This record gives sequence, structure tokens and C-alpha cells, in this order.
Amino acid sequence: MPGFTPARRWQQAYYPFKNRTTGQKIEEAIERAVKGALFGCRMCGNCLLQETALICPMECPKGLRNGPCGGSTPEHCYVDETRPCVWYKIYERAEKYGRLDVLMEVLPPLDWDKVGTSPWPDGWKNLKKHGGLAAVWRGVSAPTAERKEKWDRFFKEIRQPDWWQGDDQPHPAPLHAPVSRLEQVLMEGKFAITAEAAPPLSANADDLIKKLDLLKDWVDAVNFTDNPSSTPRMSSLACSLVALQQGVEPVLQIAARDRTRMGLQGEVLGASALGIRNILCLTGDHPRLGPAPNGRMDIWDLDAIQMLWLLRRMRDEGQFLDCREIKCAPQVFLGAAGSPYASKPFIQAMREEKKANAGAQFMQTNLVFDFEGFERYLEALEARGVPSRLPILAGISPVRSVKAALAMRQVPGVRIPDSVINRLEAVADAKEESVQMTLELIDKVKRLPGLRGIHFMAVGWESIVPRLIQESGLR
Repeated sequence: MPGFTPARRWQQAYYPFKNRTTGQKIEEAIERAVKGALFGCRMCGNCLLQETALICPMECPKGLRNGPCGGSTPEHCYVDETRPCVWYKIYERAEKYGRLDVLMEVLPPLDWDKVGTSPWPDGWKNLKKHGGLAAVWRGVSAPTAERKEKWDRFFKEIRQPDWWQGDDQPHPAPLHAPVSRLEQVLMEGKFAITAEAAPPLSANADDLIKKLDLLKDWVDAVNFTDNPSSTPRMSSLACSLVALQQGVEPVLQIAARDRTRMGLQGEVLGASALGIRNILCLTGDHPRLGPAPNGRMDIWDLDAIQMLWLLRRMRDEGQFLDCREIKCAPQVFLGAAGSPYASKPFIQAMREEKKANAGAQFMQTNLVFDFEGFERYLEALEARGVPSRLPILAGISPVRSVKAALAMRQVPGVRIPDSVINRLEAVADAKEESVQMTLELIDKVKRLPGLRGIHFMAVGWESIVPRLIQESGLR
């Protein structure tokens, strides 16, 4: 176990794709020996230790560089339960040393031209730019506040390449006419209703069309999941196109797990050309959750926050990641997923604010069963001013049986109180009892200040959604 990193190495070190000189190889070997022992260094080529409280975020099995995933817990990493969530440890140490605000910076994805190499040469170049060793002495002898500011600026210039330039500031969309029905509803201050339709496990869209026919007159838009639980289904893009053909507005969910940055940019251009306007950016479930045999475990090129940053810039600045001009930029309404129970409320509130800063324009939360926990989550968001900037839709799901509820408990980021299980076990008709519990929950949730809508996730039970909407008085 590395000396200063409270996790353990997940994968072997990366290796460069080009030949290195003998001197460079020696330098990299020294760095790997030193930083590997201290921090579990994987030689990513773009070191973030200054930003992440001297704990390497690449210890995360997903390689997340902008905070914990929606399945994080205080107890352990959900992918590898033998070790803690490394991002929990980063936040804990940053809080201890008064550097939580530093974690709000949107950190870049890996630069694959530098992966496997040492960042030290970039450090030396930047040092020369600032005046060399004489500048170091001036910095050391400067007052504490000035020294800290110079230190942070020096490392930011190294970790933020010209093609990225992430920061911790809000980046709202320019004033514009709504590009989708969902955006229009939310911009007008109305209570939005969306629903999720599970993509079929086949190449036949007939069942999907039946679900769309059930939902089309009741909701503002329909989400299509992107291989949830790392299980292959009909693509979200194909389902979204089917929805458009049926007169239903789609929300295209895109999991970063399955995309390179090149593939993502191309897919969003294509989606926009087809008339798909709503995009929900997700990091995605780890492949370990899927059926065996598992595919590659290290396939994250981007995380959800980096996706939002990239797509917002494509839309608002008309540029690809490599800074080439996009002659016709995609017209999209960008969404993010909220995780009320994934981590401590203050940690999750920081992550949701970071998504808003990066470019998220609406947020749909994970499943809400624990009302009191959801209240604490919203209070933490309110403390950071998130609801006033980002319309939030609460995720609501009825469960058809005790068995289904117990299975759902195993989903990372989902919390189902014992009271729900006990109530279902105590009745003969669990389905009907679930409907009544859901109606009671909707009645409480819709009254919460700062909530702008409800997102129904009736997994495999989409037919119940119209009844829930009608009997709850939402429509």
C-alpha cells in the first residue's frame, strides 16, 4: 500500500506509445519509484496531487478525476469492497486542511500523448517561465497568503492544458430560445414530469413502442437508459429515434463508460442532426456489475463532469475538443444525474454544484425512498445555491414486490429503508401497497421547496406511471 494514498493500486502503470530517450527513461523510472511508493502513481502524465490533497484519484477503479461516483459509500468502494472509496478520503483530507474549495475545479481528462511519461519536464518548463530558482526563493520568502496563491497558480498552469482550461466558475448557457419541450417547461417554471422506459433486450422495438404509447400523453419527455448495470440493451440513441418517430420527446442518456472523447463528440453531432435535443450525461455503472464474462475494466476516457464541460463548449463555443471549428454546433439541453444517498450530503452537494458549473441545465436524481435523507440532500444543495441554478427532478419508482425491493437495495446509490420492506411484507397485495406508498411519497416530495419536477423510474412497470400521475394530481 502506498505511503500517502489510502487505497491500493488498481492497475499496472500506463506505458507511453512512443520511444523515449535513455535520460527520459531514467527520469521516469525515478519518478515511478518515488511517487509509486508514496502515492501509488500510475504515471498518468498529468499529475493532480496538488489538487486532490496528495491522494492520487487514479486509484479509483473508474479513474474518476472529478469526485466520487453515484455508488460511493463511506464504508468502501462499491467496485472493490476490500478498500475505501478514494474520493471519500480525498474529501476528508481536503476538509481537514481547509482545501475543499480547491476540489471544485473541473479537472481535465488524460492527455494520451503524455500518459506513461513524467510531468516533471512540464514543471521545469513552467518554473523557467516564472523566473527559475530565484522565483522559488521569492515564493518561499513571501507572506503565507501570497505564497499559497503562487503555489496553486503554478500547478494549475501545469494540470490545465490549453485545450481544456477547466475552472471552478459557473458557465451558464447564453440566452436562447428553448431547444426542447422539456427545456421550455422548465424555463417557464412549470412542474416537469419525465419517465424512464427500459430499452428492449432485443432488436425488436414493438414493446418499446407500446411503452411510448402509454406514456406519451402524460409526460414531458422519456428517458432511455444506456446499458444499465453494464448489461447490453438496445442503444439509447436508437430508442430515442424510435421515440421521435412516435411523437415522444426523448432524453438520450449517454454513459461515459462506453465512449472515447472522439466517439462522444461524433455521437452528439449525430443525435442533434436527428432532432434529439435532451442529453443526460452519466459516468455509468462499472462493468463488474454486468454478466460474465466482463469486458475491460479501465475504459473510462471521460467522466460525467468532463462530458458536460466538453458538450457545453461544443454547443456554446462551436469548437471540438481539439479546438477545430464546428460549422453547425449541436443544439442540446444538457442534464446530469443526482445521487441523494451516494455520499455525505455536503460531498454530494459539491459534486452537483460542480456539474452545474460544468454545464448541466437540469438534474434527475436517483431513486428516492428515504424521504428524510432526500430532505437533507436538498438542504445541502440549497446551502450551495444549486436549486436556483439547476432544476431538480426527483427520481420516483414503485416496486412490485418485496423481492424487487430487496434486489433494488443492491443497486449502488439506492437506499430503501426497512419501513418500506416491512410494509410490503405485511400485506397480501404488495403491488397495490407499493402504489399507495408511492402516491404518499409523491405528495410529500412535490411540496419540497426547490424541486421542479418528478422523474418516474418504474423499472419494467411503465404501465403504472399514468395512474400514478393521475391519482397524485400531477396532471
